[in-house]
Amino acid sequence: MSIKSQGVAFGYGFAIFIIWYLSGFDWTSRTNTRLDAVRGETKTQNPYAETTLEPNIKYILQWTRPMKEPFTFMKTGQDLFIERRCPVNNCYVTWNRTFLSNVTDYHAVLFYCHSVSRGFIRIPRRRSAHQKYVFVSPEPAAYYPVYHERYNGFFNMTWTYRLDSEVFYGYVLVRDREGKKIGPKEVMHWPKLSEMQRINHKLKEKLNRKRIAAAWLVSNCRSRGGREEVALKIKNELQSKYNMTLDIFGACGQILPDMFWQMLERDYYFYFSFENSVSEDYVSEKLLNALQHYMVPVVYGGANYTRFMPDGTYLNARTFTVEALVKRMVNIINNKEEYYDFFRWHNHYTYHYAGDTPDTDYYCEFCKKINDDNFMTQVTIKDDFAKWWNGWNIGE
Repeated sequence: MSIKSQGVAFGYGFAIFIIWYLSGFDWTSRTNTRLDAVRGETKTQNPYAETTLEPNIKYILQWTRPMKEPFTFMKTGQDLFIERRCPVNNCYVTWNRTFLSNVTDYHAVLFYCHSVSRGFIRIPRRRSAHQKYVFVSPEPAAYYPVYHERYNGFFNMTWTYRLDSEVFYGYVLVRDREGKKIGPKEVMHWPKLSEMQRINHKLKEKLNRKRIAAAWLVSNCRSRGGREEVALKIKNELQSKYNMTLDIFGACGQILPDMFWQMLERDYYFYFSFENSVSEDYVSEKLLNALQHYMVPVVYGGANYTRFMPDGTYLNARTFTVEALVKRMVNIINNKEEYYDFFRWHNHYTYHYAGDTPDTDYYCEFCKKINDDNFMTQVTIKDDFAKWWNGWNIGE
């Protein structure tokens, strides 16, 4: 065969491959996977299925590959739910699409934000009305926006950091002094600061040892939210006008010294809880860093922070000019009684990492939700998913 003929044959074969490959992507309306288009189950048995359905097990399929949390932590089988002492642990996880005879047999099919955001994923050709198609994201929408219209009416369950998700996948948990979980929630009923008890002498002594204005631990030096520029302006304003310091640690600043958090707890008045993006409800462990180490959080993000903390316990950098924020910080540092007031919440609440205990663990919550027959029969579809997920924050 001549070189020219070989080239033609290769080109023809490659074209056939591309057509076959793209046929797996449902770009057209020929396969309608909107939930409201499902009229019943259409099953095609898979002769290579590895197991049959156990009646007491809830089967979860990771449709997108387990590359990041939570998928990587979920492992396979029931191990995760047993290890985390979940009260309900009969959930079985797999990413093997041939594990059951048909994709419609799974109780939940999980789609990770990274893959959905890219848009180039195959989606199941059939679905069942009894299933939950779950959008999963611990990451902010500003980093993983979803634009493709194929996902409108597609997901009927969300497992994200947003407080209006069916299962909350966030970092922060608020308990009252009796240990009852009370937040965060979309609507919190906090007492006014003036109604909270004043702090005791022991806590005052601890706070009196502080001597440095603010600290910030940061690893991503080029975030999408613009926090780096704001922080540097604050640092310059503190130094040039008031001879005070914002110390920056981590990849964008100083190397972390030994006993880092103990040092911050002892010496620093404020801690910068600056998020890497401006997305609704996105509040990371950065807030806990301040609250659990006796520093006043200076927050920067897209959340309504009264869903997480009472007014008067933090400063929101996005509601001040740089000059006004720095002046406010300096005034608080110079007024001990006012600084004490920022810690009144200690008499009423405690802050925790959301995954600390089985009753608040987001994996346990997910398995519990899948076992809730009332929930599984509810219609929880989001017709305009992109609008819900992307919100108002894209481009900030």
